[in-house]
Amino acid sequence: MGSTSAQNPETNGSARVGRRDLIKRSAALGLISVPTMSFLSACASGGGSDNGDKAKEGKKTAKNPLGVNDTAQMEFVLFDGGFGKEYAEDAVKIYEKNFPEVKVKFSATQKIQSTLQPRFNQGNPPDLIDNSGAEQMDMGVLVGKDQLADLTPLLDAPSYDDPNKKVRDTLRPGIVEMGQFDGEKVWIMYYAYTVYGVWYSQKALDSLDEQYPETWDQMLAVCEKAKKKGMAGWTYAGKYPYYLPFSLYPMIGKVGGVEVLDAIDNLEPNAWKHPAVKACFDAYYELYKKGYVLKGTPGLDHIQSQTAWAQGKALFIPNGSWVENESANVIPKDFGLAVSAPTGIDSSDKLPFGTIWASGGEPFIVPAKARNTAGGMEQLRIMLSEASSKNFTSKVKSLTAYNGGTDGITLTPGLQSGVAALEKAGQNVVNPRLQDWYVQLQKEKIGVSGLGEMMAGRLTPAEAIKKIQAFADEAAKDTSIKHYKHQ
Repeated sequence: MGSTSAQNPETNGSARVGRRDLIKRSAALGLISVPTMSFLSACASGGGSDNGDKAKEGKKTAKNPLGVNDTAQMEFVLFDGGFGKEYAEDAVKIYEKNFPEVKVKFSATQKIQSTLQPRFNQGNPPDLIDNSGAEQMDMGVLVGKDQLADLTPLLDAPSYDDPNKKVRDTLRPGIVEMGQFDGEKVWIMYYAYTVYGVWYSQKALDSLDEQYPETWDQMLAVCEKAKKKGMAGWTYAGKYPYYLPFSLYPMIGKVGGVEVLDAIDNLEPNAWKHPAVKACFDAYYELYKKGYVLKGTPGLDHIQSQTAWAQGKALFIPNGSWVENESANVIPKDFGLAVSAPTGIDSSDKLPFGTIWASGGEPFIVPAKARNTAGGMEQLRIMLSEASSKNFTSKVKSLTAYNGGTDGITLTPGLQSGVAALEKAGQNVVNPRLQDWYVQLQKEKIGVSGLGEMMAGRLTPAEAIKKIQAFADEAAKDTSIKHYKHQ
């Protein structure tokens, strides 16, 4: 995706069934994701005049269940990232066909936060936003400041294809819950479905006469073999080291159990000092110490590291399923793109090999102060139809939140591998929430100042853990940010 990627996780708030269980059950398909970062301060200014600017409600009918004003303009701002713009432009055409007097104001940018934060502050945000990329606005802050519209009316509306089914009944398990923060209101619609893990070339692995390693000793042996053939074992987005958790976090969950990830998300004291965290940090540090990381990796951004990997300079890269589309122009035809759940330590790990991180990605939001909130939600209703979902999957090699939409589509190698990885995982799908609950902590502090420094050899694992725990403690005590917990 754009300059980063990924996130989102299970959820919190009050759905008792256990968000984690829901997401685990969603294990039947999936792919792709998102990033995040930054800070959305300030509430919109101005009182009554904002409501005066709201588009008048239209007449609710079977074809217009949300009561969209059929003459009011709708504005849609998309993140211009790994999925491109075409899928959204196609959905906009359907909106305009359904409301012929309306011309949708559509734009795409990588600068979501710097472009849109001022508009939130002024009280005139767009009607629908794909809040993704390196400049993603901080979702926890947006929710905490009451700047988002509750999407329950969309979820309870009849689905686009079948008036007897609500939109919520057409979505993959766990998607609705991911959009909740506290309570039952739903603030975010994650449109894509992402598999995070270790991506590699099956052709390169075959050339070493190796299989994907399940234990860390096997991982080191494969990297040593690759090194002898002039290929690095690993590379990653050195400038954005918060990509490392895409494989490191599920590894921690595999080694120590889901409760270790929950404690980290909950900012519990000493959560980072758990033996499973130390074992996994030591393992990754060993890649650096033994010279298995591609030289120069700390200076590479996500595109440069993906390109070096696609060129066969490194065997493994931690990433999300958007990588297939984002790197399509550099991945060779015979590459054999594949993804695996992370390698564990050994047979003493709490969860089996196959434990993987998968979740909704590409978070769409409708601002509370938007002029045409019904229009923004209607555009999402169109996008959650079977036809729009199939269009997205065939164009960008990723699944959507719509539970289906793959009939008649030939799955690409990465997508096929992602679906297989989810099937292998079964119930063992984890979903760390840190990166959407505490964006700055995850990206800048844990990612850049902690993991990035350790993988560049400037911190030992013990020093990195101490530093990261201090950052987490600081966030836990910070009364200026809203805190969330697994229920």
